[in-house]
Amino acid sequence: MSEGETTGLDAVGRWRGAGVAGAAIGIIATGAAVGVAVERLTVGRGMRRKARLALDATAPYGTLRGTAGTALAEDGTELHYEVDEVDDPAAADAPSPRRRLFGGAARPQAEPVTVIFSHGYCLGQDAWHFQRAALRGAVRTVFWDQRSHGRSGRGVSQRDRQEPVSIDLLGRDLKAVIDAAAPAGPLVLVGHSMGGMTMMALAAQYPELVAERVVGAAFIGTSSGLIAELTYGLPVVGGLNVARRVLPGIFKLMTAQAELVERGRRATADLFAGLIKRYSFGSRDVDPALARFAERLIEATPVEIVAEFYPALAAHDKVEALCAFDHLPVLVLAGERDLMTPSEHSEAIAAALPDAELVLVPGAGHLVMLENPGVVDEHLARMLAAAGAGEAARGIEQRRTAGTRRHG
Repeated sequence: MSEGETTGLDAVGRWRGAGVAGAAIGIIATGAAVGVAVERLTVGRGMRRKARLALDATAPYGTLRGTAGTALAEDGTELHYEVDEVDDPAAADAPSPRRRLFGGAARPQAEPVTVIFSHGYCLGQDAWHFQRAALRGAVRTVFWDQRSHGRSGRGVSQRDRQEPVSIDLLGRDLKAVIDAAAPAGPLVLVGHSMGGMTMMALAAQYPELVAERVVGAAFIGTSSGLIAELTYGLPVVGGLNVARRVLPGIFKLMTAQAELVERGRRATADLFAGLIKRYSFGSRDVDPALARFAERLIEATPVEIVAEFYPALAAHDKVEALCAFDHLPVLVLAGERDLMTPSEHSEAIAAALPDAELVLVPGAGHLVMLENPGVVDEHLARMLAAAGAGEAARGIEQRRTAGTRRHG
């Protein structure tokens, strides 16, 4: 075999490997299993592409915008956030009682509550679309994009100095956002997946901030540790977690051949879409526009970021930090069919916070706030009311009653 033929075969091998790794990004990002049977589509690839473009053009998801701002992280990374103010500032400034979820003395609040939403791995602030619509105008809210995600800048220390990402660093990023967007007044922290871990890292490093200003919290589809032990739907053979053997090689390829893997991901778009639908959501009966929206959120995250962040998740261990939220109104919620952060992880968080409300949503997957927004909104409203944000709770209920939640 000639040298040219050998080189050509090597190139084909790299391309095929990149295609596999590109498809695996959906697996990694949503906790999907390798080797699952994807539903066979009966229409041509071109028609499916046109359908995706049509969904992108008409779906309302992710269209809500607020007043934009920028917080600077400790390494100079620009963190994008958006603020939605209350419709009636006078009403928001009125003193309101802060109640414990299971009783306790009330005390006045001189400042309005600000609810800060932290999104998960490979997502962005738009993942909170339904909650943003439900709360809009009823309470002051802050939605932000974690470093290297969404509209935030590429992590400076990762780009320029090749320093690893850590959950502790993300906690300090959240502190920078709080300082810029909500420097005073009571706070309610809401986090999904990696966002909940970010909240724990904030509490571990700034316990006095939680003690003095946080009046409520919600941990949605998240974990306090042991992420490295997850199987992600892959088999366990002879006691060996196959995922722990497969994932390092995939991440290595994604880092070394990022451009090639990106091309592979685009080339396997149909497989990617099937994995998103199957493993982001617990139900097969999902609005196609919603499934496409989830796909867009995840595919917007470059492969090098996917690879860069996962080791931080695997090393995450913040069980002890949860005590900072003890005796606060806390919601712990997860989908029963979540493969990324299985519901057992939420049960472990609730065990560390015995006063918390634990909700396991039947049939729901990892993106429970998109798949079952009504359930999430209802329990979020209860937590907000317990935290003293009564107007926000009433706003959610009014929108749910009027049936406008899905069209906000």
